[in-house]
Amino acid sequence: MSEPFTLDLQTYLGRLGYSAAPPPSLETLRELQLRHTAEFPFETLSTMLRAPVAVDPAAIQDKLFREGRGGYCFELNQLFLRLLQALGFEARGLTGRVVMGGPEDALPARTHMIVLVTLDGARYIVDVGFGGLVPTGPLLLDSDAQQATPHELYRLSLRDGSYTLRALVGEEWRALYVFDLQRTAEIDYTVASWYVSTHPDSPFLGQMIVARTGPQWRKTLHNGSFAIHRQGEVSERVQLADVDALLEVLRSEFGIRPPEHPALRATIARILAEQQG
Repeated sequence: MSEPFTLDLQTYLGRLGYSAAPPPSLETLRELQLRHTAEFPFETLSTMLRAPVAVDPAAIQDKLFREGRGGYCFELNQLFLRLLQALGFEARGLTGRVVMGGPEDALPARTHMIVLVTLDGARYIVDVGFGGLVPTGPLLLDSDAQQATPHELYRLSLRDGSYTLRALVGEEWRALYVFDLQRTAEIDYTVASWYVSTHPDSPFLGQMIVARTGPQWRKTLHNGSFAIHRQGEVSERVQLADVDALLEVLRSEFGIRPPEHPALRATIARILAEQQG
């Protein structure tokens, strides 16, 4: 039997800029989500390397706090859920189906984790693990109105018991994922993460996807293509030329300490060659 997990609350709050635990309020929830997406990047370096992705809380905590890494939804949102619960929020996890880039009525596997927070009788969706379009503020669940965040506008719609989250990208409302309020357990995240990190159809397998937010900007890295998206401006894009340049971008732009993996440089070189060829 595994040992009970203990959240390193002091380190977690310190990384988010708090010297003491804040109260479980809507203002706190907004600040936590905004700071989290800026501090802990979304990244798929493990799946790029075809390395195991452990989603038990102790492993996630070590990866984020001590290994200088980020993670994907089953890592970032699972630890964030435990932070919210430790601070006194009423919160639980949900799973969703990613439809971004495909038909909205598709039924792909449940490969995304989000968090449901109930606060003063109102329900909010919170997500710190959706890559380059991660919402940077909580979204009121029971509303179909446009909702502002520090970055994009978002909108939720309900149909036949299923919610769809859309983001306004340019002039287009783009569907991101669909979800319902079905109860989940940790084993659901384990199974879904195993699929995402090992199945040959997974979009993360053998690919590098990295994202981070900041004041009115988003930074993304897709294999060798690095971009900075500033609100109201044309995106800046750079094609990274070699392995050293890419590793430097990971460190300086995303705050990631690249893992000491024997295949790291060769894998990155292959990805760059495929993208350039």
